[in-house]
Amino acid sequence: MRFRIMLNAGRTLFRPFARKNDRQPFFYGYYIVISSIMLLAVVHGTYSSYGAFFNSLQSEFDWSRAVTSGVHSLGFAISGLGAMIFGRLNDRFGPRRILTAGGIMFSLGYFLMSRASDTCQLYLTYCLVISMWPAATDVIVLSTTCRWFVHRRGLVSGLVKAGTGIGIMLVPLLASYFISCYGWRTACTLLALMAIVFILPLVQVLRRDPSQKGLRPYGDDAAIPVGLGDEGFSSSEAVRLKQFWMLCATLFMVWYCANSVMVHMIPYAIDSNVPSIQAAALISIIGGTSIVGRIVMGGAGDRTGARKAFAINFCILLAALLWLYFSTELWQIRVFAVVYGFAHGGFFGLLAPLVAELFGTKSHGALFGMVTFWGMMGGAVGPVVAGYIFDVTQSYQTAFLILIIVSSVGLTLSLLLGRTVGSNTRAA
Repeated sequence: MRFRIMLNAGRTLFRPFARKNDRQPFFYGYYIVISSIMLLAVVHGTYSSYGAFFNSLQSEFDWSRAVTSGVHSLGFAISGLGAMIFGRLNDRFGPRRILTAGGIMFSLGYFLMSRASDTCQLYLTYCLVISMWPAATDVIVLSTTCRWFVHRRGLVSGLVKAGTGIGIMLVPLLASYFISCYGWRTACTLLALMAIVFILPLVQVLRRDPSQKGLRPYGDDAAIPVGLGDEGFSSSEAVRLKQFWMLCATLFMVWYCANSVMVHMIPYAIDSNVPSIQAAALISIIGGTSIVGRIVMGGAGDRTGARKAFAINFCILLAALLWLYFSTELWQIRVFAVVYGFAHGGFFGLLAPLVAELFGTKSHGALFGMVTFWGMMGGAVGPVVAGYIFDVTQSYQTAFLILIIVSSVGLTLSLLLGRTVGSNTRAA
């Protein structure tokens, strides 16, 4: 019943996209979008709750902040590996079979995490069982969405990624409540139950591309330039282009900053004498404003091109990090959370359209997975560096300064990222 209500709401939301010549009253691609929004909300909301567990894990296992950050960082690296592997498999087998298995493993991981009795068990469970799937889910649903939509691809991708923002806004608060009431182990069990109940039904809606329903992608007609459909570079062709490796380096910078903020935001706020519940609420603020960023910047990418919108987003990120460097009071940290959240959402709303714009959708899953892998290497390094700096200096100021430098380098690379050779005829 609730899913049907969501679908009816989706009909209203996507009515401006309706195609007059569609035989079906409601284009099946919209079901893909609605299911993907809810799926990302559950998966990324749950995975983003690690910051809520941070202090409990540090106390339980008597870890330093570098070691506590290392769990999430190693998991983030493995998540990037999962994105690369399963993104390629999605091009071949489609999303349903892969994400059905992924949903079961993701939920099982949180159940096993609740039973971990030593450091080794926790590392293995969180890194190998849980972390293999969040980035893979991201790549699979966004790659699938790009195949279903040609016109307004950026806006639709932004809407799908808004699901991540919804999850970040809600689930860490829910996890914090569970932890405060029942302890971190029971909280893990409850998150595992929530994940399995929602993920398995949602992934059954997904289809790799419109041909499986006897349809064409939305906007795939004579009014749309040739090359915006399932065309473009193969993965072997794309990796020979300098733009591919520049994009990988740029995403390394994005994830270095993003994951450092998401892991250390709550501990930093608590160190600044912010109550734990209000500190957890900062992640919810980031999640809420990231929804706006994903939709606004995704739409901007349709108008200006994803490359230009990506560079603009870097400027917003840099401004937020400069503000954070001088922030010590709660209201200042909240301002940072609002501005940073917009930039955070903008990046991840633009990424899938940017890959399609540069390289097309022929091997979108494989290429999206590869650039995501390199980005998540940055996400693996960032929190550990920040945690180590805090352990040595008992302050995050040097870590924040490094974030400013890294974002400046990323901005420079994004400005230098040009069009691919032959992109006018081969890639979106």
